[in-house]
Amino acid sequence: MSNTPAKFVFCRLGYNRFMTVRQILEEAKRLDPIERAELLEQLYATFEPADPSVDAAWSVEVEERLSAYRAGEIEAAPFEDVLDRIHTDSE
Repeated sequence: MSNTPAKFVFCRLGYNRFMTVRQILEEAKRLDPIERAELLEQLYATFEPADPSVDAAWSVEVEERLSAYRAGEIEAAPFEDVLDRIHTDSE
């Protein structure tokens, strides 16, 4: 992780405690890729530590899905289509 302090990133975003999540996201999009990655890393670190058993289960799931894809048992969908479905389902 970079030595860029979180305070710098939020100052660069023009963050204030009255901004909505959407406003913060729009401001974050203005950051350069390195700063966005740093912000993402800092946000991710605020979550509870992951349960190793859950991580292990997801690893198995990912490997099974990848094997099924490579064997032609399932098809892939373009990332944009997946995001559209998620966005539509959440509305």
